[in-house]
Amino acid sequence: MKIALLTMGTRGDVQPFAILGNALAAKGHHVTLSTSKNFKQLADSYNLFFKPIENDYQELLNSDEGKKLLKANPFVIKRNLNKWIYPLIRHSLQEFYDLAKESDIIVYHSKTMADSFADTMPGKLIMAMVVPAIQATSAFANPAFSGFYIPSFLNKLNDLSFKILKRPVAEFRQANGLSPKHKKINTPFLYGISSTFLPKPFDYPPDQYFTGFWISKNGSNLDPEISAFIESSESPLLITFGSMPFKSKISISELAEKIIEKFGIRIILIRAWGVDAGERFRNNSNVFVADNAPYDALLPKLKAVIHHGGVGTVAECLRAGKPMLICPVLYPVGDQQFWGKQTFEKRVGVNPLPLSKMKLPVLLKRIEQLLSDSSLYENAEKIAEKIKKEDGVKNAIQIIEKMVLGELYHAKSLHIFSGMRLF
Repeated sequence: MKIALLTMGTRGDVQPFAILGNALAAKGHHVTLSTSKNFKQLADSYNLFFKPIENDYQELLNSDEGKKLLKANPFVIKRNLNKWIYPLIRHSLQEFYDLAKESDIIVYHSKTMADSFADTMPGKLIMAMVVPAIQATSAFANPAFSGFYIPSFLNKLNDLSFKILKRPVAEFRQANGLSPKHKKINTPFLYGISSTFLPKPFDYPPDQYFTGFWISKNGSNLDPEISAFIESSESPLLITFGSMPFKSKISISELAEKIIEKFGIRIILIRAWGVDAGERFRNNSNVFVADNAPYDALLPKLKAVIHHGGVGTVAECLRAGKPMLICPVLYPVGDQQFWGKQTFEKRVGVNPLPLSKMKLPVLLKRIEQLLSDSSLYENAEKIAEKIKKEDGVKNAIQIIEKMVLGELYHAKSLHIFSGMRLF
């Protein structure tokens, strides 16, 4: 079966699709990952066919205007519609559409806007995400706006609107001989989310599934230098802020030094935009600076984790049974604060603290709680036992393959397979 995986965004939007694609390919399917050209190396690392989209989403984010867009300033967004946003949508839609026509099944992220041509391929498309930010629910406010206070009775009204994007969609459809307006087609929806961590809302439609996290089960190996650093003394603390550009009132390097001075714990620091480590720690035996490291091999060997709040990193911390402090890079828009609050409610993390609001005394107080509260470690170990028994990738694949048989589109009763109830 020819399966196309369509996604756009940062690494957190792409890697889950790559993990899913790798598992689909292992079952004999012909899988093509299509996303921004800057993710070719990632696609190659998962042994996937790659269809690059010439638009570079990361390049946009790193530009001055892109950084302003992240702040959700409506004037900046309007100013950049014709320059950045509309051309990106028109071009990527065409690339995705061409690949979709050649495929048997299309699994797509909402950011690709592939639902714009779903009416031309009924029964072939499945939407997939790792953030529940499309379907409105009364259970919680939209995670994409997690930094804003929204009264609970308005939760269901807080859905995303794409009215501003109608123009490039209409232009794309006309260019392909389709009617400017597209008929909305409801497709099955896969969420790479564990219901152990975030229960599926009771008011979600029957064809939307929480499969479990999409985490790679392939064993990774740590760099010998990192292993040597970890094993030379007590378990260190990890600090990492992902692949998004960010600014902080507090120097991350100075923060690392303060943590070592106050708590006597060693630190592994993963470089990212805004992390000014450089040569600063070259001769410091208490800090190891790395460009990257496989979390499945690294996290089980650590004490705890301070990170940006991407759901992929959250999932890896939960699987490793490590408590966390989330310091959202994106705030007040973005889902990172949402996941931070969820770790706090589940008592596997301390109350999140956005980087933009960070003050050193408050941060150090929360780090002290992270390192000393034994209940966090007990709860993290308990949830890890449950997460390890789940297989989100396997469940997702079974749904995809079942869809090919036409059973999902016509089913009117509950389906139970592989120990997972689909409802």
